[in-house]
Amino acid sequence: MIINKELLKENAAILGTELSDEMLDKFDKLADLLIETNKSMNLTAIKEPDEIVVKHFADSISLFSAIIPENGAKILDLGTGAGFPGIPLLIARPDLNLTMIDSTEKKLKYVAKTVEALGLDAQVFHTRAEEAGKNPIYREKYDIVCSRAVAALNVLSEYCLPFVKVGGTFVAMKSAKADEEIAQAKQAIRLLGGEITEKKTFFLSDGGERTLIIIKKISHTSSKYPRPSAQISKKPL
Repeated sequence: MIINKELLKENAAILGTELSDEMLDKFDKLADLLIETNKSMNLTAIKEPDEIVVKHFADSISLFSAIIPENGAKILDLGTGAGFPGIPLLIARPDLNLTMIDSTEKKLKYVAKTVEALGLDAQVFHTRAEEAGKNPIYREKYDIVCSRAVAALNVLSEYCLPFVKVGGTFVAMKSAKADEEIAQAKQAIRLLGGEITEKKTFFLSDGGERTLIIIKKISHTSSKYPRPSAQISKKPL
């Protein structure tokens, strides 16, 4: 056993998610794969099992403390990196129709192999968010889009909101100081067809503060968004 399963179970329960023994076994296998692969590939700076449990696994499934997806909901994890929050979400809710996108092909190959090794089913695509966001296959097709530790909220909203269908939800998973980002992003979110409906702050068992920013998609995003990445970073909305 790699991880402290009781630590994970307790953290998950505090966040409103009950994990079965089978799910805990899958999380244990995920930690093993992450630690082993990380020896030869830079997947994460978080390497200790207890830290992985709290800062990757519990932090990822905290999404369910803010929103409970319907059975079979279409979810996009944008900028998934080493598979967070996507893989933990899928372990806890294998019924979800999950897509994970990232621009780093090497990490995505690890993600795809890991999903298969865990006996799960997900779509894993190597693409840039600003290109995929213009593609009719992905655009405004998702019930929930989530992104964790990717960019400032005004920038992140331009990448993420084009994927959310009207009536769907974008959840930005942030660390402690989110109020300033929210203030700077309000205009951009409105422009992109979104509206902030809730800000949920919580603490992980290691004392780390996290914030979930819940944004409802209330109208279609203009076809001019997302812009090319150079424009998004140079002139954020």
